[in-house]
Amino acid sequence: MIRGLFLSAAVVASPVAAQQVTVDSGAVTGASADGVASFKGIAYAAPPVGAGRWRAPALVADWNAPRDATSYGPDCMQNPLPGIQPGSRPMSEDCLTLNVWTPKPAKGAKLPVMVWIHGGGFVGGSGTLPETDGGLLAKRDVVIVSFNYRLGRFGFFAHPALGKDGNWGLMDQIAALKWVQRNIAAFGGDPAKVTVFGESAGGESVSRLMASPLAKGLFARAIVASGGGRDDWPTLAEAQVKGQAFAARAGAADAAALRALPADAVLGSIALMSKEEDRYSGPMTDGTIVPSGAETIFAAGKQARIPYIIGSNDDELGFIPAPFRAMVNGPVEKGLGASAATVKAAYASEDEANRRLGGDAIFAEPALAFGLWQARSGATAWLYRFGYVAEAQRKPDVGAVHASDVAFQFGNLGADATPADRAAAKLIGDYWTNFAKTGDPNGSGLPAWSRLDPAAPQLLSIGIAATAMAPASTPALTAIAAARDGK
Repeated sequence: MIRGLFLSAAVVASPVAAQQVTVDSGAVTGASADGVASFKGIAYAAPPVGAGRWRAPALVADWNAPRDATSYGPDCMQNPLPGIQPGSRPMSEDCLTLNVWTPKPAKGAKLPVMVWIHGGGFVGGSGTLPETDGGLLAKRDVVIVSFNYRLGRFGFFAHPALGKDGNWGLMDQIAALKWVQRNIAAFGGDPAKVTVFGESAGGESVSRLMASPLAKGLFARAIVASGGGRDDWPTLAEAQVKGQAFAARAGAADAAALRALPADAVLGSIALMSKEEDRYSGPMTDGTIVPSGAETIFAAGKQARIPYIIGSNDDELGFIPAPFRAMVNGPVEKGLGASAATVKAAYASEDEANRRLGGDAIFAEPALAFGLWQARSGATAWLYRFGYVAEAQRKPDVGAVHASDVAFQFGNLGADATPADRAAAKLIGDYWTNFAKTGDPNGSGLPAWSRLDPAAPQLLSIGIAATAMAPASTPALTAIAAARDGK
């Protein structure tokens, strides 16, 4: 499945000016341009290298002289994934850095904070991609934070020699959120008004963090974009079996030998659809950070009961050519078991089933399910479906594909963006930042977005022609939910 981050100095009045703040480990010097100060490549944890590989993130050592924070740190180790990681940035195991954009780098400003968790199937991606630059969003009077977390086998690896842990990448996410709680006031942010938002694996991470007791109190609001989350993660024991298989293949007999392996040997050939399934588990249900399946926790109402936006795109897998859709639909049908035929029959045609089944099962139905569970818990929840396609990218029979919404969330559109495209980005930015500021996405001049009502569920359909409320479900989504819930 596709799975699928003080003390202030005076602002210098110039187009590009140095900015210095002091975080709990030392001073950092960033830059200011167009009314926004940016601080990049700030270490939020000690380098997870050498003996630190496959350990929980540790506090970074203090430094004395101010550190330069005008350029990004390296990406975490990964194999380049088309459309997610261009492969042109430097990579390193020493990658636990974060970035901050703020319009008011002054302690006491009390601005809402939005913390971005990037996608990439837990094997790729970065908090430094151009489409997720936080400068434009910060101009809306919010503080934006993005960060890197360990990926692939560096971030998700279990072995009996390493104890009862394995979700190192999720530990990094929690460490970054703790850093925000300790330090964001120095950048003008309010630690009591943190919204965590993410797409794909980042969106799935958001829901898992809501279900994790270790993340309790680290954020007050959450936005999940195309996060899926209905598929079960392997148990710790299952992940350890795969870890042992990797260790045997690598000739590493103990923890010291594992940590001494060259980075390239650890990286292996992991891809989004893994080529090393016998030796790589991905994220796991470890019993601690992830006590049990996220859907189990949400269905029981034991997750964080906070304001929650969740949704998906209207043609998530539209980028996959028709001859290759069976690669995704096959595992989906297997997961649906005896109900697969009933689910496929709920579509208007076999062609429609082949086109929509994967995206509906992986993204749309889970968004509806998690939204309903959140609403039933007594928390406020809003559901959406993103269907806007940039004018230069429109093609017959292709809608808004996976991750095409990310640039609109941040407002970072290409040079060929039209006024209509920019209006769509402004709409999303308004909803998202209103939510960060008040806990409700609605605001003056915006199409009304009703809260998700379990008795009569509707969603906000963000389309090319209009943005308006619409029914949340379809016969196919109803059939998928019934198959999964055993009804």
